[in-house]
Amino acid sequence: MPEIEAVAAIDAETLARFDAVIDVRSPAEFAEDHIPGALNLPVLNDEERARVGAIYVQESRFEARRIGAAIIARNVAAHLDAALADQGGGFRPLVYCWRGGQRSAAMATILANVGWRTGVLVGGYRTWRRQVVARLYDGEIAHARIVLIDGPTGAGKTALLARLGEKGAQVLDLEALAAHRGSLFGALPGRGQPSQKLFETRLLGALDALDPARPVFVEAESSKVGERMVPPALWARMAAAPRITLTAPPAARARYTASAYADIARDPQAIHAILARLPRTTAKQALAEWRALADAGDHEALALALIEAHYDPAYARSARQETRALLGAVELEQVTDAGLAQAADAVLQLAGDP
Repeated sequence: MPEIEAVAAIDAETLARFDAVIDVRSPAEFAEDHIPGALNLPVLNDEERARVGAIYVQESRFEARRIGAAIIARNVAAHLDAALADQGGGFRPLVYCWRGGQRSAAMATILANVGWRTGVLVGGYRTWRRQVVARLYDGEIAHARIVLIDGPTGAGKTALLARLGEKGAQVLDLEALAAHRGSLFGALPGRGQPSQKLFETRLLGALDALDPARPVFVEAESSKVGERMVPPALWARMAAAPRITLTAPPAARARYTASAYADIARDPQAIHAILARLPRTTAKQALAEWRALADAGDHEALALALIEAHYDPAYARSARQETRALLGAVELEQVTDAGLAQAADAVLQLAGDP
């Protein structure tokens, strides 16, 4: 029988030895989280996995294994005829399933018999997940300097991160990783957030791509971005990091906010639903006025009202409790592309990152 390599851990050096990482779990398992760059070639789809599991519990282990083996054989054959059809004799795949059990063993055995030098991840996906938890929950973030971009709602902090990246600075965009704009109105229409596990996998990949000797600019988020929690190791570094504030007049911030959130502004009912989630202490009269502005399509006036009555007071309360060092402040007259480009230059100078 062809030899199958047992791989004990995942790191860049190990991954470099293989041409592809094949995740044989079901599509739902893969969607929740997976090793970065993995190709999903399920040996049992979601329905098949549920069916085999039910037979295992309700009938017999033998019957479940017999039916499961038949389904797996058909699915692997389909992958050989499709996704793997163009691979030559030198192809080196690394296969994993949930815990390095029967599903990955079945796929690896067939691939090895084809003649490909095949590896199996010992412990499967759980080995990868333990590595993520060890680094983001139990370990420390190695980057020497995290610099926070702070400031009130509508000042263009996320857009500033993009400008910093364009100028060659190192940026960690938590909102992009979490698929959320980090505020009450932050949900992206038609797009859900990744699972907490997938968010953490993406975050670890982004951290590993950074040079730990250079500053890393991060928006001064709360400990959650939408429904996704910033892992303790990173949050501890953010809680102690120095900050640079980005400010602009309320009217300029309202104008920018109305433009940045135009996708939500097109749906008055969505705005009504979001306004309903405001704190119960919000005056009924104010809510009625804000709903009327949404219905009238006066999004800039609505943004200004929310900034002045809700967001700025909340930011002021938070600022009074702030203990992180302040490197400096950058004031914009207008939150525009040109203004943000100039602000990026000022931020780089304040951070000492030419």
